[in-house]
Amino acid sequence: MSNSKPEPFEPVYLRTYASDHLTLRVERARQSLQACTACPRNCQINRFEGKFGVCKTGRHAFVSSHFAHHGEEDCLTGWKGSGTVFFAGCNLRCVFCQNFDISWQVRGTPTPPRELAARMLDLQAQGCHNINLVTPEHVVPQIVEALPFAIEGGLRLPLVYNTSAYDSMESLALLDGLVDIYMPDFKYWDAAMARKYSRAPDYPEVARRVIKEMHRQVGNLVIAHNGLARRGLLIRHLVMPEDVAGTWAVMRWIADELSPETYVNLMAQYYPAGKVSRFEHAEINRRLTRAEFERALEAAWDAGLRRAVASG
Repeated sequence: MSNSKPEPFEPVYLRTYASDHLTLRVERARQSLQACTACPRNCQINRFEGKFGVCKTGRHAFVSSHFAHHGEEDCLTGWKGSGTVFFAGCNLRCVFCQNFDISWQVRGTPTPPRELAARMLDLQAQGCHNINLVTPEHVVPQIVEALPFAIEGGLRLPLVYNTSAYDSMESLALLDGLVDIYMPDFKYWDAAMARKYSRAPDYPEVARRVIKEMHRQVGNLVIAHNGLARRGLLIRHLVMPEDVAGTWAVMRWIADELSPETYVNLMAQYYPAGKVSRFEHAEINRRLTRAEFERALEAAWDAGLRRAVASG
């Protein structure tokens, strides 16, 4: 990874801001909080009044931490780190969640729009290469609210939307023209697995729909000569014990329905966490075997995914 001078880059949200369309997005975002449909749970509660549903997040986003992350994909981390903003709360209930205290127990600080913008600007001042919004599905309206303050404060970094892919189409409509890099997970192919491990039987259907829309908005991942991602789609897939994730079908769908040039990161980092134990969900109470991960890699190659990479 080179530390050469970066190529000229203008984040897409600057054009949206210049056209005054962002002002309209902010108004739509605030209205959406009054009967929330920010995610497929469709709780339709009034979060302006501090009420909340599955995500346990009311009027303002909860931020657990923000820092320069050096453990993301190389094209995001670069040499100065990816500027991650970790949101607390989540609209999924993954029993194996590796951030259980943040996602399930909502350990974070209420962060109004101006303060959220200030955190983005702090990451830019640290030299980070992008703003990486982690677990943002349930706080899209709050992110949209914060963005004008960040732009007016001088934000010029690409936005990375780092999501489970359990998003609503309404949220993606708000984000169109604001996000440069979409980084969704594709967790499960089978509805029964999604129900059992994340309490979301509609997850596979939702993920296919929203990942297609993300690809429509930004296309395949573009990486500059200095090795940094600038725009496009990057899909993560966590390989699970006993093929809980349905890796072969996921890889085939990506190649056939999106593009063989889709950038896919197959991750071997699964370990028992959250509520997984020898008493609960014993079948996934172990790490991956080498053979399981090799089969996952073969599935990607057999599907024709030419930009599939492995990480552990």
